[in-house]
Amino acid sequence: MKKKQLSFWEIWNVSFGFMGVQFGFALQNANISNVLENLGADLHSLSYFWLAAPIMGLIVQPIVGGASDLTWHKKLGRRGPFMLGGAIFAALGMYLMPNSPMFVKLMPAMFFGGLMLALMDGSFNVTMQPFRALVADMLPDNQRNKGYSIQSLLINIGAVIGSALPFILTNVIGLNNIAEKGSVSESVTWAFYIGATILLGSVLWTVYKTKEYPPEIYFKNEGIDPDQIKLQREIDAKKTKIQKLTNFVDLVINMPKTMKQLAVVQFFSWFALFLMWVYTTPAIGQYIWDIPNYFYGDESKIPAEVSETLKDLFKAKKGAAGDWVGILFAGYSLFAAVFSVLMISISNKFGRKLTYSFALLIGGISYLSFLLMQNADVVKINLWFAVFEIPQGAAMLLLPMVGVGIAWAAILAMPYAILSKSLPPEKMGIYMGIFNFTIAGPQIIAGVFGSTLLTWVNGKPIYMIAIAGISMLLAALSVYFVKEESFKNEP
Repeated sequence: MKKKQLSFWEIWNVSFGFMGVQFGFALQNANISNVLENLGADLHSLSYFWLAAPIMGLIVQPIVGGASDLTWHKKLGRRGPFMLGGAIFAALGMYLMPNSPMFVKLMPAMFFGGLMLALMDGSFNVTMQPFRALVADMLPDNQRNKGYSIQSLLINIGAVIGSALPFILTNVIGLNNIAEKGSVSESVTWAFYIGATILLGSVLWTVYKTKEYPPEIYFKNEGIDPDQIKLQREIDAKKTKIQKLTNFVDLVINMPKTMKQLAVVQFFSWFALFLMWVYTTPAIGQYIWDIPNYFYGDESKIPAEVSETLKDLFKAKKGAAGDWVGILFAGYSLFAAVFSVLMISISNKFGRKLTYSFALLIGGISYLSFLLMQNADVVKINLWFAVFEIPQGAAMLLLPMVGVGIAWAAILAMPYAILSKSLPPEKMGIYMGIFNFTIAGPQIIAGVFGSTLLTWVNGKPIYMIAIAGISMLLAALSVYFVKEESFKNEP
């Protein structure tokens, strides 16, 4: 028995909630470094706070993946309970994060902010992983390129709006984007409130609109004997925790060859992305807006001879640089959304591997081109919703965002389209969760060694972006060694 072909809007509904999740994720990526720095973190400690995100993913995703494989709820389905539960807690973290200064009686605001970052990212992971598996659950193989590309499109629509929202709230609505030390700016605070609401609403839409296959039909679609699955679950239920851990380790060791090969590509690409998310804001603040190193982190390190007037100037520059990073991140997400649409026909014509490798190559070159964008001459920018002045180098950074967007679109879709075909259907969720190791692992390594790398480049975060470029080029090269294989029992 074959899965039915879904219409465009049915596929859209399957991934619509991911748009809201990425809305929140984009707000986090574009603003957390600035938020944590305002709450007291310095440049060398930023990467350690960002470790909360991949560590939570490393812990949460395999557990959620395995649990969702074994779950069936009469109303919410197989993946729905996890998507909805994660969305509720993610929204809670987003509501609390901007209010970190209010909780100083419990712990320093900086650490409360780090705790909320962990809560948000852990919850994002609870919500995101089932969305990956849901596409594979609901779509036949001939629609998976389309399914993951539409998912990438929705992800990037959410990211565009989420990344740009603080800038819009400042330049259109008129909210203040300047934050005193120990506080969060008004524009970022309201952006997080709005993002939390959109995240929760969009996930509710997917859970309500997508009717997952009940177990008996799902098993028939995949050519699986339900009695065999039932027997295996009864056997698994009797196993000790040590036996279950051993089985999990066996799954990791004996993962499909395609998954192991993709892990190398994932390592280099996600190492690069982590560096971009952590260091773009201070990189362009220093490199283009000429904000000195000592103005990032503990305010007590600012030399006494720096006047209050100059401090106010740097605060204004930091606010402007932070807002522009949101626009840049919105830009790469917008270009990713456009490429997501084109990627369907490109990958069908030239193959998944060639499309994937080309996209990563363009992304690596784009990161390296950041070094060419140092120009402090002020230019006037006229967006349809605002007119403002920024350094020319900052405006020129929109060009490499095209390449970063192309790479991001491919990273969100191609590895999953390649991988899903090689996995046993009855273990789709657990393997998708294990595959998250290849996302969390490189980010953890980048976070642990980020401070050391920053020291090696003399505390200049612009060179961290260059390192990201080299890493992305290595990812592009690694795609060559990936062999696409189909699971042998696939109907």
